[in-house]
Amino acid sequence: MPGLKILIVDDHALFRSGLCFLLEGLGQEIEIVEAGSCEQALEVCEETTELVLLDYHLPDCNGDFDALKKIKTKFPSSTVVVLSSEDDQAIIRGAVELGAAGFIPKSSTPSVMITALKSVLAGGIYLPAMAFASAKIKDTSANTSFAIEGSIPLDQSLVSQLSGRQLEVLTGAIKGKPNKVIARELNIAEGTVKAHLSIAYRVINVKNRTEAVYLAAKLKFGL
Repeated sequence: MPGLKILIVDDHALFRSGLCFLLEGLGQEIEIVEAGSCEQALEVCEETTELVLLDYHLPDCNGDFDALKKIKTKFPSSTVVVLSSEDDQAIIRGAVELGAAGFIPKSSTPSVMITALKSVLAGGIYLPAMAFASAKIKDTSANTSFAIEGSIPLDQSLVSQLSGRQLEVLTGAIKGKPNKVIARELNIAEGTVKAHLSIAYRVINVKNRTEAVYLAAKLKFGL
C-alpha cells in the first residue's frame, strides 16, 4: 500500500534533510519528494501529493507568495503548509488567504512541528500563537467545542445550526480547498458551494474563509 506523499520545497538542502528525518515522527508510511525551487516543485508535484511543505522564500519566485499561488492553482487538491523563518502576522494572514492550511515557523521545536503536521494531516489547520496577538477574530461564548472531520473545532451550538452539506462545504473551505474542488468532491454546482458558505459564515459569525480558519485554529489550540 503506497504511503502518504509529501513534497518538501526549500532551497536549503540541509533544512530539507533535517525535515525528512523529522517526518519519521509522524508514525506512518510516507513517501517524500524534495524540490529546491518553485519550478522544480511544479515538475515533481503530482495530483496524488497530499501534503506540500513550502518555504515562504524561494529564489526563483518574483514575489513571496508566487510559489503558493502556482502550486494551489496547478494542484488545488493538495494541502499546503507554509514554513518560514519569519513570523509576521501579515505574512501568516496572506498565506491563509491564498489557501494554505497551516503556517509553521522554522523556529518551532520538533515536537511542535510534528504536532502541527499531525493536526493538518488529520484534516485540521495550524496557526502559531503569534498569529493571534492582535488579530480581531470573533470568538464564541460556549465552553464546548465540536470536532468536524479531523479536529477542526467549532462551537457545538453553532454547528448544530448547519445542515450536513453546509458543514461539509465549510470544512473543505477551512482546509483551503477552492470552491471548484469542493464542488467536484461533493458533486454539486460551484454556485451551490458559494451559497452554502455564505450561510455557514453567517452562522458561525465570520465574514470569510480567512476568519473561519483563524477561529477554528484559535478554538483548537485554546489561544
